[in-house]
Amino acid sequence: MKPATGTALVTGANRGLGLETCRQLGRLGWRVWLTAPDPDEGQQVRDALRSEGLDVHFEPLDVASPESLSTLAGRLEQQGVRLSALINNAGVAMDGFNAHVAEYTLAVNFFGPLHVTERLLPLMEEHGRIVMVSSSLAELKDYPPALQQRFDPPPSKEQLKALLRSFVEDVRDGVYEARGWPGSAYRVSKLGLNALTRLLAQELKPRNQLVNAVLPGWVRTQMGGQHAARSVERGADILVWAATLPPEGPTGGLFINRRPIPW
Repeated sequence: MKPATGTALVTGANRGLGLETCRQLGRLGWRVWLTAPDPDEGQQVRDALRSEGLDVHFEPLDVASPESLSTLAGRLEQQGVRLSALINNAGVAMDGFNAHVAEYTLAVNFFGPLHVTERLLPLMEEHGRIVMVSSSLAELKDYPPALQQRFDPPPSKEQLKALLRSFVEDVRDGVYEARGWPGSAYRVSKLGLNALTRLLAQELKPRNQLVNAVLPGWVRTQMGGQHAARSVERGADILVWAATLPPEGPTGGLFINRRPIPW
């Protein structure tokens, strides 16, 4: 059965998974708001998708910038936009490992989805879907028990934010290994994102909002590289699936190939 249509906003949609997600949603008849930090690049992508006959609009958004997010939200509110789906796709995987890398990676991959979701919630329709793009590198089974216990069950949202900020400070102080952290800001950011997904799912149940995290797999994108096993079309499928779940669909889950897997 063809999923119901609606309006979706996709972050980091100027290339790769985000771009393909916009294309697939557009082909299903959705109205799509494509966001990206660079206005020129975003407008070019919007125009390319419109040339395919898709209902795609563009607004600039740097998920790590509170000012950029505030401007976006204000413009959407002025236009009376109501969102059926929010897809938090924007992410970075930086070279190297130091306090700057840790801080910026968390700003984009964890705090970005958190702040975007919180700021745009007033624009979400009932039974709206919120999608977090996670990674297999954040599966709890791959972490030491002591670290698992800090994230499972998830602490409160404020405690979770403090925990991730402590990771940055531990990297800055050179004690992250002694504190049990892995030497990868990307892994920690997605570990935090998974915990956030579970917290938001519980928080938003009374509002009938569905919040799920998805694993697109190793995809041939700028981040994944050309030797990755999956096409961008196949990788985007799980994002589109989670964005078009029916009202009675799952919430608070982690999914790959449209199937749930353990956190």
